[in-house]
Amino acid sequence: MSKPHLLMTGPMMPAIADPLEAAFTVHHLDQVPDAEALLKAQAGTIEAICTGGHTGVKTDAAMIGRFPKLRVIANFGVGYDSIDTVSAAKRGIIVTNTPDVLTEEVADTAIGLMLMTVRELDKAAHWLRDGNWAKHGDYRLTPGSLRDRTLGMVGMGRIGQAIATRAAAFGMPIAYFSRSKKQGVPYPYYSDLIEMAKNVDIMMIITPGGPSTKNMINADVLKALGPQGVVINMARGSVIDEAALIAALKSKTIMSAGLDVFASEPNFNQELLKLGNLTMLPHVGSASVH
Repeated sequence: MSKPHLLMTGPMMPAIADPLEAAFTVHHLDQVPDAEALLKAQAGTIEAICTGGHTGVKTDAAMIGRFPKLRVIANFGVGYDSIDTVSAAKRGIIVTNTPDVLTEEVADTAIGLMLMTVRELDKAAHWLRDGNWAKHGDYRLTPGSLRDRTLGMVGMGRIGQAIATRAAAFGMPIAYFSRSKKQGVPYPYYSDLIEMAKNVDIMMIITPGGPSTKNMINADVLKALGPQGVVINMARGSVIDEAALIAALKSKTIMSAGLDVFASEPNFNQELLKLGNLTMLPHVGSASVH
């Protein structure tokens, strides 16, 4: 009995790839010299797609429409903004993701990135490794601190609540903005993002990507956050207007920012590397063996 055909849109770790190879006839979109030729040749055979936000391939209406036998799109990750779920639903195609699996890791990374950004820990580490401690003395006293700072959460889903729980243990007051007020969440709720920005010091972004949140964090929001403000993005690069963020960091409209995600990954805007008040991680939010 022949195995069903599956399209893998990009590289997956062995824990994902090996079981799929055993259960399916797998077609690797990233391993062929002519991806378009593969899509045309297998259009009538593909029943499943394995994808993820890291592959850079959008499973949009046009892609979905190429496969008449398609039955399931499995997304490796919590965020499924690269998949046109409306088009999939119209066809009766099941879309899956991995909620809960990544919650604790992403929440831990978010707190780590916040600390790194506010206390400049990555820069202090480079100061030591580059020999500056012995040559030039102690690293500077950081102007930023978590003391007397309110954390404003943009998004309050599973991961947002896990981040808030950790931040609360630091003694930080917490507020949040989301599409609607969350039942059972004890923190002050804002229905207006700019109003929240005016009343918090650190803005932690952990909202889904996609058209509804594209460039949500814009120049107006950054201005409202103010010169002592810090932005941490653990969501999707598309949520921040990257040009506005670069301008705000250059002009000191905000104090600093920490990014684990970028508008174009892994080929991010090289202007970001020139910013001394920006901390960057290569999308490692959930990247643990566990």
